[in-house]
Amino acid sequence: MDVFERVNQLIAEIEAATATSPAEVEEFRIRYLGTKNVLKPLMGEMRNLPADRRRDFGQLVNRAKEVAQEKFDALSAAATSAETEREGQDIDLTAPGEPLPLGSRHPISLTMRRIVSIFERIGFAVAEGPEVEDDWHNFSAMNTPEDHPARDMQDTFYVAAGLPAGPDNAAMLLRTHTSSVQARTMENQQPPIRIIAPGRVYRNETISARSHAQFHQVEGLYIAEKVSFADMKATLLHFAREMYGEQTKIRLRPSYFPFTEPSAEMDIWWGLETEHDHRITKGTGWLEIMGCGMVDPQVLLNCGIDPEKYSGYAFGMGIERQAMLLYNITDIRLMFENDVRFLRQFASVL
Repeated sequence: MDVFERVNQLIAEIEAATATSPAEVEEFRIRYLGTKNVLKPLMGEMRNLPADRRRDFGQLVNRAKEVAQEKFDALSAAATSAETEREGQDIDLTAPGEPLPLGSRHPISLTMRRIVSIFERIGFAVAEGPEVEDDWHNFSAMNTPEDHPARDMQDTFYVAAGLPAGPDNAAMLLRTHTSSVQARTMENQQPPIRIIAPGRVYRNETISARSHAQFHQVEGLYIAEKVSFADMKATLLHFAREMYGEQTKIRLRPSYFPFTEPSAEMDIWWGLETEHDHRITKGTGWLEIMGCGMVDPQVLLNCGIDPEKYSGYAFGMGIERQAMLLYNITDIRLMFENDVRFLRQFASVL
């Protein structure tokens, strides 16, 4: 058998080769394409050929190498596809998938979203403002001048000296309520105004199971022509029944706030069915949930609104207080400690 026949025989052998696994493909590669492949020694035979046949022989060997490479590529693709198909057959497509870990909304976020949703459905828009506020918008515009005794009701965190002061060199502070958002809205918008202002507020209070130095509020404001106390009561009754159930009863007790006159505290009837009910209502069955009142005419004047033409009401409530009632949380500190064991309890709450 001459060398030409040997090469043609190897080409036929290569074309007829099969492989059903990656291991067999590797054996093919070593035999025909490896560093010691069977085609390499044939090149040494070229010196024994007549000069006029060497060119044809070289081309034939190169053809054998090309056939080997093409066959290797085809066998590799087929073996990979077969392996993938076999692996797929090991998967039970009817079995349930791996469960994905569920995150959870924070109870404060859940409660805030619920409150905001109730008021949005009756036409209130969400308004926001800065948490680092100036004295004017936090106190003075809301009818609380520097010598007003109402300032003693709220222990304030004042911002360190050296930071820019507010209008007319007013001191800067961490807002003690979201009423400052009401002031900013009234300064920049003419009635009718119908807003709610949710957000974080700060007061220098001793941290305990019932109070914290930071907490969240939602305050509401409605200003238009001929707004009455009866309008406010109807709105808050609607809120209470949406929040706590259709049978919820409310009562309004006279109170005092510097930016409303008359002012009231609103209670809901919680009942006295359990020891917990007796404890949180102090044995009365009534539970205070917010303050409210008609906007003081001086506040309207401070913010550039004519009190002879417009009137309005405002209200405000602590979100943590509502969350503690909704989810039977007995310690406000739990909502700020980020204990995963506590937060996981709300994973299924939408």
